[in-house]
Amino acid sequence: QVQLVESGGGLVQPGGSLRLSCVVSGSIFRVNALAWYRQVPGKQRELVAGISGGGSTNYADSVEGRFTISRDNAKNTIYLQMNDLRPEDTAVYYCNGRKLVGVVWNDYWGQGTQVTVSS
Repeated sequence: QVQLVESGGGLVQPGGSLRLSCVVSGSIFRVNALAWYRQVPGKQRELVAGISGGGSTNYADSVEGRFTISRDNAKNTIYLQMNDLRPEDTAVYYCNGRKLVGVVWNDYWGQGTQVTVSS
């Protein structure tokens, strides 16, 4: 079983920065891809940024140019550097890991970390 543990959320003023971390239990290579999602009450969970095993990245249009996803394989950790934060970035942020087992993708989720952008 893959376990993901996030940290780094908190309260920040508009225009500020935060860095989220997600540690993958055992080894980061236990999953094929990793990503950050976010969710606000009453809305669907949405993809924020993803990173493949080879380091390819993709971003939601709403965060492109402000957020950066990265990985440190030696630390079994991925990061989400969030700059120029806006009130609309307020959400619970979840780390996601995807593992291909045969022909089925298995999804694993962390417990979530709250990010609040407010003055």
